[in-house]
Amino acid sequence: MMEVSDLPLNKKIILFDGICNLCDSSVQFIIKHDNQDIFRFVALQSDLGGKIIQHLGIHSSKVDSIILYVPNKTYYTKISAVTRIASELNSWHRFLSVFRFTGKLGNFIYDFVAKNRYKWFGKKANCMISDTNVAVKFLA
Repeated sequence: MMEVSDLPLNKKIILFDGICNLCDSSVQFIIKHDNQDIFRFVALQSDLGGKIIQHLGIHSSKVDSIILYVPNKTYYTKISAVTRIASELNSWHRFLSVFRFTGKLGNFIYDFVAKNRYKWFGKKANCMISDTNVAVKFLA
């Protein structure tokens, strides 16, 4: 089983809600547009996800649906995570990075969507099982 100290230092780690359909679609979108192989993924519900959250000192009640972790450097949550991820993608969605400076308003919108994501998009009984072609992108 992988430990936090085993995470690849040259990759950015996206912790995501593994049972959320919106999050699943977002992860698949990121994989498709991550042409420079920047990101790795860890479900929040996994053992490794729990270890990373604990390592970062984030209380589990504060975790909603996404954390971007840059190993041994920093981490981002909510709209800050979304915009930083978008800025790395090879698609027109890079423009979303301009919302990085929306602050409280951006986090308010993010929180509203996160709070309603299961109602609007549904959820899975279990964390997604990745396609064998992209399995290397998922850490466990």
